Amino acid sequence: MPTSSLRSASLHYQVEAADLHAHLFRITLTIAQPELQQHVSLPVWIPGSYLIREFSKNLQRLTARQQGRSVAVQQLDKSNWQIDCVPSSALVLSYEVYAFDNSVRTAWLDLGRGFFNGTSLCLKVHGQESRVHALEVLSSNPISHWQVATGLTPYKVNKRGFGTYLAADYDELVDGPVEMGAFWSGEFKAGGVAHRLVVAGAAESFDSARLLADTQKVCETGIRFWHDRRRPPFKSYLFMLNVVDDGYGGLEHRNSTALIASRRDLPRIGESRPAEGYPTLLGLISHEYFHTWNVKRLRPAEFTHYDYSTENYTQLLWFFEGFTSYYDDLLLRRAGLIDDATYLKLLNKTINQVLQTPGREVQAAAQASFDAWVKYYRQDENTANATVSYYTKGSLVALCFDLLLRAEGNTSLDQVMRALWLRCKAGPMTEADFAAVLRELGGRAFTRELTAWVHSTRELPLEELLQKHGVVVLEEPAQLAQRLGLRVTETSGVQIKQVLRGGAAEAAGIAANDEWLGVEVAGKGWRMTKLDDLGLYAGAHKKVIAVVARDRRMLRLELVLPAAVNTWRLVLRDAALALLWLDATD
Repeated sequence: MPTSSLRSASLHYQVEAADLHAHLFRITLTIAQPELQQHVSLPVWIPGSYLIREFSKNLQRLTARQQGRSVAVQQLDKSNWQIDCVPSSALVLSYEVYAFDNSVRTAWLDLGRGFFNGTSLCLKVHGQESRVHALEVLSSNPISHWQVATGLTPYKVNKRGFGTYLAADYDELVDGPVEMGAFWSGEFKAGGVAHRLVVAGAAESFDSARLLADTQKVCETGIRFWHDRRRPPFKSYLFMLNVVDDGYGGLEHRNSTALIASRRDLPRIGESRPAEGYPTLLGLISHEYFHTWNVKRLRPAEFTHYDYSTENYTQLLWFFEGFTSYYDDLLLRRAGLIDDATYLKLLNKTINQVLQTPGREVQAAAQASFDAWVKYYRQDENTANATVSYYTKGSLVALCFDLLLRAEGNTSLDQVMRALWLRCKAGPMTEADFAAVLRELGGRAFTRELTAWVHSTRELPLEELLQKHGVVVLEEPAQLAQRLGLRVTETSGVQIKQVLRGGAAEAAGIAANDEWLGVEVAGKGWRMTKLDDLGLYAGAHKKVIAVVARDRRMLRLELVLPAAVNTWRLVLRDAALALLWLDATD
């Protein structure tokens, strides 16, 4: 991409924080050479988050001017507009975007912070998507003291980061989110490449040095995984972490990531033992960084060219999200950021999540990938019964392939991933490519495993494969909610969120959104304020009457208390054997 001159950018976006109180960005888009009937649109989704989000709902006051005069704008549908133009004259579009979604997916603006993805703010100029795009972030009161951080290529910016950035095309423009505010910033090098970490919203206790050092270890381990001693496929990398009272998530981009996490999960100055949620935060960082290779470059063939106007379907999210979920915590272990016990605890949690999801018997991992648009991102009270997460199930598929390949003695999933990177030249990949590399390195076809683990609902051979690598499975009684087949909240009484298929609660007629008020046992009635009260009042009785409220009606439901239901607990029995997998450097 030419960066020596702004003249190469025939599309210029100016972004201004117009009204912090009203949460409004103002965007001015100048199209140097518009078409006779210029078509523009705003994306309906953002890559990496597979849901139609209708970003145009936040766009308002769209106007057009050409040669100093107003030009009519015709809206074609929910996210497309057309302007009749004089092709030889620049077209200037102006509009506002409401920004009050404090997530990694859209845009945010208030007195303390600004953030946006290009998919939320930047209209696509049809017919000119492959041209150089310029993004100018304006500095004005009251944000002139803020800083700006983005992974886009700087062209002419001041020391605070305000100014103009260039993108080779529209895809690159909208793949470079922008963070604005009075954030903390730190830098390090990994793989010979500059990395920057910015953190917004941290408390005074934040141990920035520890997070920076640990993030560096994550990056160094990730780069070694993919390239050994070669440089990574980007010139710089940016982590943008927004810490809030309660939140968790991330979204990957080609040389940056946007993250959100709980303020309580940050390491604190003077504390040798970090918060319980700190490994989860490091796992999030590891996950999104791994995506820099696995989905942003090595990606489903269906994502070769994004269509921002509709769903983009693929059956491979079990690979791109699931395998990334497998490696995020494993690479923390290999980086020395967590020990064996912590890693097995995290793996144990994932296994139990899948085993405690009845939907695993309904939906295969490949189908879950395809259905992401209508099921995973639109969860309701029946989700656990009808679907399985391609994140968790996919991560266990990766575990099984890794352990199986190692057990058979020919290769490992590590080597398969690197071979896929080279085979597909860090570009579009199909399941056939994965199968071919498995055959090449594993010495046989793995059709049976792919069919059973990915395209069917058969159980994974987890216990057998773990035992071959020094980890045994013990069974212990599950918590009461799981025994009953319930997922509840207990903030003010017992509120039923989900009723799991085939459980005792479903057999009794308990339904989602019921409020469980009390229980009758041997002719006595008891008020319940938390689920554990059931065990207190039921004693040795096998049948009770559950008193629930539904639509302001009181229902008395006969509940047969189930026999013991067990859950898994992983135990490391042969550390030397397990190290061949956990500490692998192949």
